Amino acid sequence: MDDIVIVIPAYKPEKQIMMEFIEKVKSKFKNIIVVDDGCQEEYANFFENIQKQGIVVLKHHINLGKGRAIKTAFNYALNNYPNMIGVVTADCDGQHYVEDIVKCADKLKENPEKLIIGSRNFDEKQVPFKSRYGNKITRGVFATFVGLKITDTQSGLRAFGKNTIKAFLEVPGERYEYETNMLIECKQKHIEIEEVPISTVYIRNNSLSHFNPIKDSIIIYKLFLKYIISSLSSFILDIILFTVFVGILPQIRIWKITEIVISTIMARVISATYNFIINAKIVFKNQKANSIIKYFILCLLQMFVSAFAVSELFKLLHINSTLIKVAVDTIIFIINFVIQREWVFNSRKHTKA
Repeated sequence: MDDIVIVIPAYKPEKQIMMEFIEKVKSKFKNIIVVDDGCQEEYANFFENIQKQGIVVLKHHINLGKGRAIKTAFNYALNNYPNMIGVVTADCDGQHYVEDIVKCADKLKENPEKLIIGSRNFDEKQVPFKSRYGNKITRGVFATFVGLKITDTQSGLRAFGKNTIKAFLEVPGERYEYETNMLIECKQKHIEIEEVPISTVYIRNNSLSHFNPIKDSIIIYKLFLKYIISSLSSFILDIILFTVFVGILPQIRIWKITEIVISTIMARVISATYNFIINAKIVFKNQKANSIIKYFILCLLQMFVSAFAVSELFKLLHINSTLIKVAVDTIIFIINFVIQREWVFNSRKHTKA
């Protein structure tokens, strides 16, 4: 294929395995880019031999990470292959069959505006324990916090069209978190994702992989902490303010509105303003005027639901009103997150590069 560029990031690869893999890729694809991501001097001859075969080798002087290696290759491909349809990335450890790379490339040609992911089946017997359950946990986190149902979130076999490549060059992340950030970007920019089933291959029980299941998972899960911290800090602020206002306001009733309702409204106005600022600037990074309108419509609705639910439950149960509010607002917290993600801070217009 002349219109597809294959990108292979490499950091301290198993030389024989990678060389055999490249030979197979060469039989199907003309344009191949290998990124030497700061390998030691002992790899100098190895990459020179690859280059002599007509393969482009881009070199990082030091190890900058897989994310940076992919960006380096993306930039080179855009500058040097103007007629390409897109790029397919593949790992250097022999875990991708060339037939699967071809499948992803063919699917990209049919859908150049989509992100194509080669997805493995993690229920197969040969899948190592850390890969089987690590991926399932990440998959669950993605579905919960990002709203994306992806079978293989950590697949290195991906196909990108030109417009998608341009968009992903601006995505932050230098190491393994970059591939996760790309998926989140798809959600935010409404780039469709299509999964292609591929073979599940693990060589030497995945010992060749440089993915550290503890260190790199922490990096990945940091991406989701901002969602939780923003919502929980707002939630805690709201509870504290509610408790303070209930304590200082006299037991009054204005047009059948109790001090509980008044305290709820006052606390929610302050905490909601705080929450919007954090979500708009840090979490969802969307400060458009329509987001402000949507947000405060949502807040008004939830404020009154919370206020009257707490008030009615207090009359019914006769227990501490703060405890009731914690229970009610916990349910609202979950619903609120989904609505903010899917409606308030979600631009419906597909963004192209």
